Amino acid sequence: MAAITAAMVKELRDKTGAGMMDCKTALSANDGNMEAAVDWLRAKGLSKAAKKAGRVAAEGLVAVSVQGNEGVVVEVNSETDFVARNPEFQALAKTIADVALERGGDVEALLGHHYPGGGSVQDAIANAIATIGENMTLRRVAALKVSSGLIGSYVHGAIADGLGKIGVIVALESTGKSDELAALGRQLAMHVAATNPVALDLASVAPDVLEREKAILAEKNAGKPEHVLAKITESGLKSYAKEYCLLEQAYIHDGSKSVAQVLKEIEGKVGAPVQLTGFARFALGEGIEKEEQDFAAEVAAAGGTTG
Repeated sequence: MAAITAAMVKELRDKTGAGMMDCKTALSANDGNMEAAVDWLRAKGLSKAAKKAGRVAAEGLVAVSVQGNEGVVVEVNSETDFVARNPEFQALAKTIADVALERGGDVEALLGHHYPGGGSVQDAIANAIATIGENMTLRRVAALKVSSGLIGSYVHGAIADGLGKIGVIVALESTGKSDELAALGRQLAMHVAATNPVALDLASVAPDVLEREKAILAEKNAGKPEHVLAKITESGLKSYAKEYCLLEQAYIHDGSKSVAQVLKEIEGKVGAPVQLTGFARFALGEGIEKEEQDFAAEVAAAGGTTG
């Protein structure tokens, strides 16, 4: 049996909003496994937060670059927020996004691509580290392309054109009016920024995620007949889709309609069918854990004291 520490209990409480004793019980029941404990609390109805956002603990910028039917979003991390306001770092992030738009590729391929002015993207990052004096990394990149139509985009918390804390691109396939599609694309990208969907629809959700949801529903309704449990599971997954799947979500600009309904209704304005084929959303630092530092202890250590 794993030892359950106060830090583990606090972490689970922060993630779920459940009571301290409930968190301790959940961890004990799951041998200290944090994710299993989260599911346990949800199954028991004790978690106040079904959604678990990744801990935002890295600084830097998310950059978006779009040209017609192609678009990319990249995340370039730094150690402090001060660097994000540095014009040199902003230029670096924006240029990397532009290179990704032109050349494509995953992170490793992108690092090897030519950087305007000489050298590779990796060289440009190394030069910026030497100049600015802070560690930086190209963390991730995502690209979308449509055969006809356009890529809509939105940057939340923008500090410069195409640079901010959250970047979103959405792919719209259509032969309709480009001005109407552009307006729709921006609205949809804003929706994605606000709701953070996990997939386009239920069929696009990762199988392991779906199985996890089914397991939670089964535990919540343990003891019920199989045919009743099947209906409950079906209903539960529909509810999950309405919360987490983009096409089924209530549209933030008109809560009386789903995103799918909005797409259907706008076809008359656009003058052609409209299909939302993909999206990418990067929030700065999500999923990266930064070590929490005890400032008092740090100062004491620097002064050669131990308190």
